[in-house]
Amino acid sequence: MHSSGLLVADASWPQVERALAAGGVAALPIGAAAKEHGSHLPLNTDYRQAEWLARQLADAAPVVVWPTLSYGYYPVFVDYPGSISLERGTFCSVVQEVLAGIARAGAQSCAILNTGISTIAPLEEATRRDHEGMTVALINVYAGPRFTRVSREIEEQPFGGHADEIETSLMLALHPEGVDMTRASPAPGPIRRGLFNRRDPHGPNYSPSGVNGDPTRATPEKGRLLAAALRADVLEAIAALRGAC
Repeated sequence: MHSSGLLVADASWPQVERALAAGGVAALPIGAAAKEHGSHLPLNTDYRQAEWLARQLADAAPVVVWPTLSYGYYPVFVDYPGSISLERGTFCSVVQEVLAGIARAGAQSCAILNTGISTIAPLEEATRRDHEGMTVALINVYAGPRFTRVSREIEEQPFGGHADEIETSLMLALHPEGVDMTRASPAPGPIRRGLFNRRDPHGPNYSPSGVNGDPTRATPEKGRLLAAALRADVLEAIAALRGAC
C-alpha cells in the first residue's frame, strides 16, 4: 500500500476492492519490455519508464495501478534481435480483456498510460468500445504540454524519435545503470515511416543501431527536467479524469 494509491501487484484483492470503492482511478501502464532501443539502452526501456511512472502515480494520487503490459504492437522494430511485436488484433484483444477485468473489479474509470507510438491507433480503438460503464481515457505520456515544451527547449539534435537525445536523457535520470553511453551513436539520417532497417545502407530508414536521433547529446540534467514534466502532465490528466467521473 502506498501513501495515496495502490500497486495491484503488491496488494491483496480486498485492498484493491476498497481502493476502487473509495473512488480510486484505475491505471493500466503499457511499456514494451522487448523492443530495441539502440546499442546503448536496454530492450525494456519503455517498461522501466512505465514502471517508474506507475510508482510516481501511486505515491502521489489515489490511483490503482495494474501491472504494466509489456508486450504490444511494435512492428517497425522486428528486424532487431530481441524485439517482439504482437499482431495488431492480438494486442487489441489483450487490452480489451485486461480492461474487462479492471471493470469487473469495480473501477469506474481507467487511464491507459501509453509509452509507445505504434500503439496509439489500436489503443484509441480500445477506448471507443464499451467497458461495462467504465470510462476509459488514453494518456499518451510523451505528448503532454509540459513534456512537449521542455523537449523543445532542451533538444539539440536535428531530428529524433527513438532511443534519441530525449529518451536517453530520461533513462540517464531514471535508470542510469541501464545506459551505456560508450555505445551511443547518432543515426545516419531521419527515420520516416515504416520498418527500421539495420542491414541495407542504401535502403530507406537505415539505422544500424536502431536509433532515430542523436543520443550522444543526452544528459542526466535534461532527463530530470523531462521526468518532472512527464510526471506533472500525467498527474494533471489523471486529476481531469477523476473530475469527469
